Amino acid sequence: MALVRYMTYLPNVGRQRRWGWLREGNIYALEDQAVVQVLTNPDELGLNSLATLASAEPVFTFEELDTVPGRYGHPSLVAPLLSSHEVWAAGVTYESSKFARMAESETGSDFYAKVYVADRPELFLKATPSRTVGQRDIVGIRPDSHWNVPEPELGVLVASTGQILGYTVGNDMSSRDIEGANPLYLPQAKVYRNCCALGPVIVPADSVDVGNLGIRLQINREGKEAFLGETSTARMRRTPAEIVSWLFRSNDFPQGVLLLTGTGVVPPDEFSIEAEDVVNITIEGIGTLTNAVAVI
Repeated sequence: MALVRYMTYLPNVGRQRRWGWLREGNIYALEDQAVVQVLTNPDELGLNSLATLASAEPVFTFEELDTVPGRYGHPSLVAPLLSSHEVWAAGVTYESSKFARMAESETGSDFYAKVYVADRPELFLKATPSRTVGQRDIVGIRPDSHWNVPEPELGVLVASTGQILGYTVGNDMSSRDIEGANPLYLPQAKVYRNCCALGPVIVPADSVDVGNLGIRLQINREGKEAFLGETSTARMRRTPAEIVSWLFRSNDFPQGVLLLTGTGVVPPDEFSIEAEDVVNITIEGIGTLTNAVAVI
């Protein structure tokens, strides 16, 4: 079972984003208010409480939604977040990420080593909903950057109370040459149109063991595999719960927040993704997030 967000088309209304509950391959409709209620005042069941609030009959199958979005009249999956949500991200939570960012830095790298072992994590605002795409949509690379990579990350859906409700797959697109030139350029390296992807579903928190989930990044180019890398959440120095606790210090999220927890798969320095590449990120127990690449 899982929570999904999809775009549908209603007569005399047009496009509309709706929530759904995925069960045995079928999507059951949910009212937005039911999801907002769980996000603002979760009970002991968390996301699983939505199962009893879903429509009696399915409205789509998952296969019907798992298609290329944007075709008018054809429903498709979209990023599973509200228009009020922010997407935040943590950095240097894996040792491989620490070494990669130390290597790319032109202005000194000692601070990456220090933040890796520090109590306080690196946290930054990654994206707004308008900059976030969903399953099979387009992720972007900047035209003023020549070294770009996707970053496969475990995404966390957190209620306004700080309770972790569920997990999804995230892609934190990054311009490594821009950040490497100067750490103060981090917002430009991270935040731009189509800089973040989430999906395809959000699984309830009690459905997976986040302490040991396999994460796989595959990049295809012209129909052939150009890169393959794997890691596990067992290699994270900080747990999702620890990162969430820091995010909520002196911060409020009235309808919850999406948090990306850092990457442990880093392509070699000579590799950069290109327009028309296809990025597949698979996280064990959650699913595969697929996105094509374009210059934005």
